[in-house]
Amino acid sequence: MLSYIRLTLRKMWLFLANLPMERKLIVIFVFLISLPITYVSYLSSRSMFNSVLVNATDGAGQMTSNASDTIDRYIADLKRYTALPLYNTDVQVYLTQQNTDWEKNTGMAMFLSYLNHTKEEIIAVYLVDQYGSVFYDKDAGINELYPEERLAKWRTMSEDAGAAPVIQGRHTIRTNSNVHKEVFSVLRTINSVSTLQNIGILVFDVDINLFKGIIDPVNAVTQGNTFIVDNNGDLIYASEDSAVPNLAADTQTLNTKLLLQRVNQQQDHFQIDLNGQSYLAVYTVSKQTGWTTMVTIPLTRILSPVQKNRNTLILTTLIIIAFALFVATIISHALTKPLKSLVRLMKRVQHGNLDVWQHSKYNDEIGMLGSHFNRMIIRIKDLLQEVSITEKRKQKADMRALQNQINPHFIYNTLESIRMLAESNDDPRVAKLTYLLGLQMRYSIVRNEEAVTIRQELDHVRNYYQLLEIRFPDKFRLNIDVPDEFLHLSVIKLVFQPIVENAVFHGLDQKVGLGTLSITAWSEHGDAVFCVEDDGIGMDEATLRSLNNSLQTGTDNERFGIGLRNVNERIRLHYGSSFGLLVESELGIGTRVTLRIADINAKYSEDEFI
Repeated sequence: MLSYIRLTLRKMWLFLANLPMERKLIVIFVFLISLPITYVSYLSSRSMFNSVLVNATDGAGQMTSNASDTIDRYIADLKRYTALPLYNTDVQVYLTQQNTDWEKNTGMAMFLSYLNHTKEEIIAVYLVDQYGSVFYDKDAGINELYPEERLAKWRTMSEDAGAAPVIQGRHTIRTNSNVHKEVFSVLRTINSVSTLQNIGILVFDVDINLFKGIIDPVNAVTQGNTFIVDNNGDLIYASEDSAVPNLAADTQTLNTKLLLQRVNQQQDHFQIDLNGQSYLAVYTVSKQTGWTTMVTIPLTRILSPVQKNRNTLILTTLIIIAFALFVATIISHALTKPLKSLVRLMKRVQHGNLDVWQHSKYNDEIGMLGSHFNRMIIRIKDLLQEVSITEKRKQKADMRALQNQINPHFIYNTLESIRMLAESNDDPRVAKLTYLLGLQMRYSIVRNEEAVTIRQELDHVRNYYQLLEIRFPDKFRLNIDVPDEFLHLSVIKLVFQPIVENAVFHGLDQKVGLGTLSITAWSEHGDAVFCVEDDGIGMDEATLRSLNNSLQTGTDNERFGIGLRNVNERIRLHYGSSFGLLVESELGIGTRVTLRIADINAKYSEDEFI
């Protein structure tokens, strides 16, 4: 992974380094301006996002807490009202009186009417006496109630609660025969003050729309949807009848359960995804009733101002970057214009036109470069004039040198003198190098014969190997395994040495550790086949294919030099187009060069080549 990162960074650097100077300056200017602005814009947007979210959470938490407190106070008032029969002696008597007369009806009606008007949201108040008779007072809009349908439920709840008041959550009651209303009830068992016996039940029915006036301000401030559930998880009230509006009833119920599963403290908040949308949920759990008041706010509503500001920041950033790009382009053009002019003058000089002059306006580094360029042109003109004069002087000397060419024996004698001097100074390596170099020159220059024997070619390779061994000690070894029947064969001069040189410098020199170079031979279909093989670095398929194509077609290819191509062309000219070199290679394994010559049965005397 680290190497991949380094490679990527290097490629990016090379891409930037190869850009024209004008574009480099533009990239640097824009980078230095856009990066800080973008980073600051990101921090500002992030800070604003967190601030808005925290403020929305705090505000929603305060609103839900106030709503829960309001509900608690309302419920507490109702619970206190349920204790009023304990302090009314007439009501105590009426509840224990079995017969119902005008006085009982009148007394109960007045008491219930008083209770019914204590709270505007109370739609009915019921009193059940000791003998099961139900008395009630109702709102003006209700003509008839049916308490008998609910009496059994009241008895069960009052018995379970004992003397404490109990709340019945949201439920439906029937009024006016076929009309139904949604209410919640607060009821309490009435005990006799004197005997402490159960003598009746007092029930308040409160319109569920009571919560609308409490919840609507919460929704208005938070822009969310509020709902209230009791301690059993049953829904008491919800704005738009759901925690998340515009969904089916089953989905609403599931969403409410998912929300309640996250309730684990008295007051807290969390974020949750419901039906593909993110919400902020803030809740408060009442200590008195155990009811949970929760508001769910879509994050899109909370963050819409942030998104607008973010879009403004993005637009501002883009404008600044565009302005920076415009300024950078102008500045970079002004800075690189003298350089471009200098490059154009250099191209004219490259084509041989020296009548150029750089006019520099300023004394900065570019101006100094132009001044030095002008001086260089003047110096080049002077040198060309000197060369012209010198060439004219050398022509006469060259003519004399051609007429009186130095005898090659003078070079051999000089090398022999150097060798003797090295031996007299106890420097055997220099002496050996001089001796081997003399042999190489004698073989390459003096012998004018076109053909030599395989033995002579291999001896020349051994001498060349000894030269290389002195230069590269313990770098590679040479193995020559050529049968004796091949040593007398005739071959054109300097065939193996260029192949060996190519193997050494392109295959073995770059290999780590000791390398091996092998020369072998065998007969095949009447021809002699020689193989020069190394275990160097080899080459890939594309390079190998390009090399063999160059050898077959004879086309020039600067990638591979002239050694192999020269040998291949000489072989094909001497033996025919069907002969030549064949290169096989594998990357990391080595390279194998095969040479085929004809007429293996031809007999030659080695004395012919001495």
